[in-house]
Amino acid sequence: MGSAHPRSHNSGVPITSKSFAALGVAPDLAKALADSGITSPFPIQTMTIPDALAGRDVCGKAQTGSGKTLAFGLPVIMRLTEAKPHRPKALILVPTRELAHQVQEVLTPLAASRGLRLSAVYGGAPMDRQIKALRRGVEIVVATPGRLIDLGDRGDISLSEVEILVLDEADRMVDMGFMPQVEWVLRRLPAEHQTLLFSATLDSDVDHLIKTYVNTPARHEVVSTLPTVESMEHRFLKVHQMDKVKVVASIAKGIFRGLVFVRTKRGADRLIVQLRAEGVKSEVLHGGLTQGARQRALQRFTKGDVGILVATDVAARGLDIDGVDVVVHYDPPEDSKAYLHRSGRTARAGEKGVAVSLLLWDQVAEAEKVRKRLGIRQPLVEVFSNDARLRDLAGEAWGPPEEVEEEATGTDGAFQPTHTIARRMGGGRRGRR
Repeated sequence: MGSAHPRSHNSGVPITSKSFAALGVAPDLAKALADSGITSPFPIQTMTIPDALAGRDVCGKAQTGSGKTLAFGLPVIMRLTEAKPHRPKALILVPTRELAHQVQEVLTPLAASRGLRLSAVYGGAPMDRQIKALRRGVEIVVATPGRLIDLGDRGDISLSEVEILVLDEADRMVDMGFMPQVEWVLRRLPAEHQTLLFSATLDSDVDHLIKTYVNTPARHEVVSTLPTVESMEHRFLKVHQMDKVKVVASIAKGIFRGLVFVRTKRGADRLIVQLRAEGVKSEVLHGGLTQGARQRALQRFTKGDVGILVATDVAARGLDIDGVDVVVHYDPPEDSKAYLHRSGRTARAGEKGVAVSLLLWDQVAEAEKVRKRLGIRQPLVEVFSNDARLRDLAGEAWGPPEEVEEEATGTDGAFQPTHTIARRMGGGRRGRR
């Protein structure tokens, strides 16, 4: 199994000296990439493209943002022939609308340069428009499982001539409960087809998929240097129900870009109204919105028009958003794995970042389990919204994990340190007003 450390889009010199042409990528596609500023392949591309071009089944293990789209997209584009109406030659299955849109944006220009047509089908967008595209004929379909099955049941798409299947973010599809839908798709493919599976993990149900449906694959793994527990700061803050929204508003005043995670669509809608009432420029992202609304929210957030994006776990994976200063777990994640997925939206590409959990009194015990399981040493701290430290979550006032003890906050907005911090800072109070 191959391995290497990945380079992010925003890092320095690539670790591999191979060119796309050296991997077997056609000169016209290599030139198209170079014209858009992409000249050096990422490790996952270096590892998997030659096997994929040779027609082998491939399993690639790599994190979001590691270059998987071109790793499967280039071989798909190079190996396809013209498709008949309603019968695509390649199917790229993804877990979320956002990822479908991203894959479509990256691959459409490359496919068009070869006279190939690509269409994305997903929920939250008009089905009639998607059906019209399929009726005209498209070689490549990027699809979420639910919409694909809807179109299949209507007879608007047939998988009988699919030559290449791509399963992107396979572990995320498993986490979201899409395993039955994925197997529905796999059972309807021709016996002879190529499978390219990419995932952040290759264990559990993903391993079942591989053993059952993938034919003696070439396996490649990129050792992740993406955010870990150690690469970001962690804050576990005990807050009070009536003060919780104001705590988020205080955090927002000290950062440029922050992601706030909630568990439900209703909770997200409620929180966005409350934050805007506090004067916080913010947008909301969840599965109940139309695709257009979701894209507008993402664009405003990535451009910096708003500083806070309130999201359900649809944004925890599959979104390539850089420059997130703080991830706020407004509602606790389900488990330690979900904590890492959410928190991994910050501290990307070597930047600093903070993951902060806001905990009510009856959520503390579960948070302690997550903290201990992940080996996070930063203890629980009780805060109020007028605590000056909330505007500098990475500041020295929080102290190193081994020195910080539980603290209470004074009503005047300056915190009252325990004896450990007081000694280290020479006693007295500290706080910005």
